[in-house]
Amino acid sequence: MGLVETIGLLIIGIIAIAVIWLVLAYNGFVTLRNRIENSWSQIDVQLKRRYDLVPNLIETVKGYTKHEKETLKMVTEARAAITKAGSPKEKMAAENMLSGALKSLFAVSEAYPDLKANQNFLMLQEELSGIESKLAYTRQFYNDTVLAFNTKVETLPDSIIASAFGFRKNEYFRIEEAARENVKVQF
Repeated sequence: MGLVETIGLLIIGIIAIAVIWLVLAYNGFVTLRNRIENSWSQIDVQLKRRYDLVPNLIETVKGYTKHEKETLKMVTEARAAITKAGSPKEKMAAENMLSGALKSLFAVSEAYPDLKANQNFLMLQEELSGIESKLAYTRQFYNDTVLAFNTKVETLPDSIIASAFGFRKNEYFRIEEAARENVKVQF
């Protein structure tokens, strides 16, 4: 085998390695993008379960709390905001609003011993607690997947593929500052 043939095989080898890397990098982006979409769908499922549970919770609380209209209104408005939300960013904001409103609702319930002892209320509270745990897990999985994807988008050599095929960074699921604060209840 001559020098020209060796150089030819070397060039073919380099091209083959580059093509294999290109395919693997592209497939890695597609896999992570699909995981992000799947994890967002899982968040959406849990939000829907919580959304469906809220009217039952409100009706149970209404019977005991005649003068807590503002808190109940806040929960109802937050629930309505979820139906209007279109993009994941809007859904995140609406979900954060509902989380804060539900915190206030449960804080108010502390002042009503009969409500706290009501079996229906306790069952709804327990179910909501389970949904919140699942939401926390799915949010974490979503953010972990976004982290892996965003890291891949920003690091060499994968950033070249990301740029060439239009893969862009995704947003993390973030909690609004208002949702981080302790609930203040005044009577």
